[in-house]
Amino acid sequence: MHSFLRAIGFSNVKDRLDLENLIQLITESSSEKRSYTLQDGRTLAEITKLFSKQIGITVRGEFDKEGKFYMEHYFPYIKGSYMSTKEDVSIIKRVDTDAYTGMSDDVRLGVSLIFYLQNVVDYFDEIKNKKQLDRPYPIYLSALSVSGKVLLPLERDEKLAKSNSAEVQYRRQLISEAKKGNQEAIDSLTIDDIDMYAMISRRAKVEDIYTIVETSFTPYGSESDNYTILGTILDFETLKNDITGEEIYNLGISCNDVVFQVAINKNDLYGEPLVGRRFKGNIWLQGFVDFSFNNA
Repeated sequence: MHSFLRAIGFSNVKDRLDLENLIQLITESSSEKRSYTLQDGRTLAEITKLFSKQIGITVRGEFDKEGKFYMEHYFPYIKGSYMSTKEDVSIIKRVDTDAYTGMSDDVRLGVSLIFYLQNVVDYFDEIKNKKQLDRPYPIYLSALSVSGKVLLPLERDEKLAKSNSAEVQYRRQLISEAKKGNQEAIDSLTIDDIDMYAMISRRAKVEDIYTIVETSFTPYGSESDNYTILGTILDFETLKNDITGEEIYNLGISCNDVVFQVAINKNDLYGEPLVGRRFKGNIWLQGFVDFSFNNA
C-alpha cells in the first residue's frame, strides 16, 4: 500500500481490495495512456487518471501480445507548474522495480537533487537514438507530503535581505568553482561553514532555531528522494478529490530559491496556510523532465 495515497485524497484506501478497485478504475477510465516498445519486444505502458486538477495516479506496467495489461507498480503524483531548475540530469533505474529516479546538481541547494521521475516513457523516447542525455533540460519539481505544519514568517529587514542575497550569490559562485576543483573556493567554503556553525551555535542559545534558519532542504530517511524541507509559501489553493471528496492543499513553496509544489491532505497539515508563512514537513520529491524542450 502506497503511503502517499492519502496526500492526494485517498486516505480511505485501507486494504488490498480497496487498492485493486482503485487500480481497476484507473485502467478502465484513464485520462491518458502512453506506451513504448522496448528492444526486447515488451511494451511498457503508463496509464494515468486525474482525480482533480494536477493530481492523479499513474499505473505503470506492460502489455502482452494479446493486449492484456500487467501492472508493475503505481504511484500518486501532483504535476508541477513551476520550472524549478534547468540543469543536466542523470536518469537511474531503481533496482527493485521499473521505476526511475532523476539526479541533478543545483548550486542553490548545495546537495545533489534526487527525484522520482514521473515521465519514464518520455525518457525512453529521448534516448531512443542517443546513448546519453547531452544537454540541460527543464525540470518541473513537485512533492507529496503526509505530515506538515505551518510556521510564522520571519520579520524581514530589506537592507539585510539585500545583503544576504549578495552573500548567497557569492556562495553559489564558490560552490560552482569548488565543483571544478578550485582549491581557493574549497578553502573559502570550509571557512564559511565553520563561521556559520559558530554563529548558529551562539544564536541558538537565546533564539529559536526557526528564527535563524529561514529555509532548508535536507535529505530524510533511507529513501534517496525523501527530504525534510522548510520553505516559504508563495501561493496555495484547495483541491478536492473527485472520488472521495477529500480536500488537498496545493502549496507553491520556495525553498533555497527553488520553487515547486507540495500536495498535502488538509487533515495532515497543522495550521492555516497563508502567503508569506512557511511550510515545514517531510516530502517525497517527484519531477517531470521536459525532454521535448529544444535549446535552439
